[in-house]
Amino acid sequence: MAAFLRSKCSSVGRAMMGSLGNNLYGGATSSIETVARPSRSDAVCQQIRTFIQMRTNLNVVDNSGAKRVMCIQSLRGKKGARLGDMIIGSVKEAQPRGKVMKGDVVYGVVVRAAMKKGRSNGSEVKFDDNAIVIVNNKGELIGTGVFGPVSHELRKRKHLKILAVAEHIV
Repeated sequence: MAAFLRSKCSSVGRAMMGSLGNNLYGGATSSIETVARPSRSDAVCQQIRTFIQMRTNLNVVDNSGAKRVMCIQSLRGKKGARLGDMIIGSVKEAQPRGKVMKGDVVYGVVVRAAMKKGRSNGSEVKFDDNAIVIVNNKGELIGTGVFGPVSHELRKRKHLKILAVAEHIV
């Protein structure tokens, strides 16, 4: 019975949430979920979110010229990157006359992650997509603007310039 419920729930969940996290062109339409305590019924049909690891595709939410980046390496540790961590990535899609071209290897800071992040007040925050801001190897921004919401956890990681140019801080 439990196996049937799990398989039924996963197939229905995939059909209902099929393109969750795959919207490449809706950078500003990312939704945010803040939950105080998850209920038990949500845990049955919930899609499992993991760290940002090798070969994860991420949206780029600044005006550096890149649209999509694939993670090559997480600079955090073995498991992968979370909110505020730096990664090394390869540009897969780019605008024609941008500062960054397709095929370039770039550094980036994770500003939105689909994995839940617990906060000190007991709430949790998670986003619909994984998104980064491209920086140089010293951590300085390449672009001049950041689109969409960014996480407040960047303040702890000393990425204050990203928070200064961001549209909305969650």
